[in-house]
Amino acid sequence: MKETTVSSTSILVLRIAVSGIFIAAGINHLQKPQGIAKRILEAPSGEFLSSIADPQFLALSSGVLLLLFGITFMLGIYTKISAFALTLLLLPITFTIQMDGGILFGPLWKNVALFGGLSFFIINKNLPYQIFPNTK
Repeated sequence: MKETTVSSTSILVLRIAVSGIFIAAGINHLQKPQGIAKRILEAPSGEFLSSIADPQFLALSSGVLLLLFGITFMLGIYTKISAFALTLLLLPITFTIQMDGGILFGPLWKNVALFGGLSFFIINKNLPYQIFPNTK
């Protein structure tokens, strides 16, 4: 397969743009855990989730992780690991909360786009503008 070149600046812009949603969501989870807990309980799988852990705990812990990995991803600190961690956080959120609106639900497709952006950083090695580049 032929190698293609991509502008270093565009990679940096993509990483910052994708990280913004995670940072904002993390802050929102930490500022309004009751609202997030309510959404969890109202989701079709809310009863199941609340049997695993307290919805407010889920809101707060996911908020901390979204904020932490959103910031490390934005800064280029272990970018691949950060992108993978954000993907692991996004999967259950997508399947438990966002799928409720059906296939034409906008937030579902926002998450699909985020998966695409995160996949770019998981798949590609040694991208520019990283503090600790991937060595493998």
